Amino acid sequence: MGLRVAAVIVSTSFLLGILFTHWIADSRTLWQATFTEADIRAAAAYYSIFASLPVSMAWVMIGIASIGAAALWASLNDGNTGNIMFDGASLFLYGCTFAVYGWSVVPSLNEVFKKPFIPSDLVEVPLSESVKQPTIDLASSHLVCSVALTGVLVLQAGRWWAEGEEKFEAEEEERNYRRSLRLDSSPRRRRTVESDTEEDHSVPTTRSNGLRKSISSRRNKEERNGKIPPTSSRYRKLS
Repeated sequence: MGLRVAAVIVSTSFLLGILFTHWIADSRTLWQATFTEADIRAAAAYYSIFASLPVSMAWVMIGIASIGAAALWASLNDGNTGNIMFDGASLFLYGCTFAVYGWSVVPSLNEVFKKPFIPSDLVEVPLSESVKQPTIDLASSHLVCSVALTGVLVLQAGRWWAEGEEKFEAEEEERNYRRSLRLDSSPRRRRTVESDTEEDHSVPTTRSNGLRKSISSRRNKEERNGKIPPTSSRYRKLS
């Protein structure tokens, strides 16, 4: 369990680090109320350099992302309630990240920014809309991916907190159970239980003796009044 959680956190943090690197370009377009054409040129130049990286670097990103997704899937198959809730939501956010990056970011990088783009050579030439809009869309897509991956880290932290609370409650119940066992096995507790048992057994005996005395006194009174014949001394002794 700990190895899988570590794989999820490490892979998610790695992908977030790559997305945070794009802040160099995204801060010029997405996080400003107004941006100039020079900002668009700088962001487009950055994405042009990023798109020209070796293919092996892209496979490294894909491999690390796949490790995190596989760890979440393996943890989800355990069937635990906490895993289904937290890891299921994390896997959903992972899927949203893959969908946005695969259907929005990768096509823009391959179609628009794959060719060399040097802004110093094209200062006087105005940028076309085919470059402006994809640059702004890339910043928006990176923001969506960053929020989704941050949600994965938040969910994993929430899972760690929930498991800690469950463990604390289980330990508290165990301590209370052991404390009750110690109280039941103490000499004072045994004497108290034995005295309560003796009192419970003495109550029926006392009631029986009182009932016998009441019947005997009533019989003697009726014999003196002549209502019933006197009983023999032997019977009286037995009664």
